[in-house]
Amino acid sequence: MKKIFRLVAVVAATTFVATALVAPTASAASKVKIGLAYDIGGRGDKSFNDLAAAGLDAAKKKFGLTAKEVTVGQGSDSERESKLRLLASAGYNPIIAVGYLYAGTLKKVAQDYPNTQFAIIDDASIDLLNVSSLVFTEEQGSYLAGVAAALASKSGKVGYIGGVRIPLLQKFEAGFVAGVKATKKSATVDVKYVSEPPDFSGFNDPAKAKVIAKGMIDKNEDVIYSAAGGSGAGNFAAATDAAAAGKKVWTIGVDSDQYLSASAAEKKNMLTSAMKRVDNAVYDVIAEAVAGRTVNDILDAKAGIYGRRYNLAIAGVGVSYSGGYITKYKAQLDAATKGIISGKIKVPTAP
Repeated sequence: MKKIFRLVAVVAATTFVATALVAPTASAASKVKIGLAYDIGGRGDKSFNDLAAAGLDAAKKKFGLTAKEVTVGQGSDSERESKLRLLASAGYNPIIAVGYLYAGTLKKVAQDYPNTQFAIIDDASIDLLNVSSLVFTEEQGSYLAGVAAALASKSGKVGYIGGVRIPLLQKFEAGFVAGVKATKKSATVDVKYVSEPPDFSGFNDPAKAKVIAKGMIDKNEDVIYSAAGGSGAGNFAAATDAAAAGKKVWTIGVDSDQYLSASAAEKKNMLTSAMKRVDNAVYDVIAEAVAGRTVNDILDAKAGIYGRRYNLAIAGVGVSYSGGYITKYKAQLDAATKGIISGKIKVPTAP
């Protein structure tokens, strides 16, 4: 029976391009109720969750639909499950879970609500047809950030601050280090994490991240990339303090174009951001739901995993040019982008 379900999903996936041309009607949009379950920090984190919120806001403006947003506080599995069940029992469909930490509980809830479509960002482990996995090639965007960091660094010493030492954040690390080394072999990359599993506080501990960033600055590291959710604010604060003391330190943001939400002082030091278009992914899920479809590209047919992979080829990841600081490096960045898309440049996904 499962093989039959997979065949149906494959057929649906292959007809996506043709059916995507059909415009949804206003009446169809009015029947869609969107549920969005944020990760720790929720709307207002100026990073990952805010990107999801931006996608929801764009869809609401476009389609005029109803939505409910929920946020976990402590982030326990039981809390995550209760938030998902709250949305499902109230008839929200589709329901989008922001972050891989929802994976375990989402699979349970999705099995109990087979007629509700779910989507999860940053996870591709759930083999259910009513779950769309939305994943990103974070290493590709981070590679470009590494190219920019190597070109901007005067000391040849750069830093990487990850939120928690998990495979997902190590993808960012691997891509960044590869980009730096490919651009300037003699450059060094100092890697630090705010916390170690099972402690996930590293995603929301700017004070500790600031201490780490200050330590890097004291070692003459003049470009620091932080992929740490809300903790990234500590990196920006450390660079601002350094600037006040007469020392130039560039920062690199993550996920969203963080230059757009930075303070005037922070903007002076924000070289670029390695963007991860979570907003596009959320919008895709909603737009497809309004049209009566699901995001169901084949990710792993054998395992029964469907959704979409957002990479450089479809502008799912990239770097921002806000501030104009990396405009001078555009030729090198464009060359790296073309190399990655063509397959000439193989970006690692693990350190």
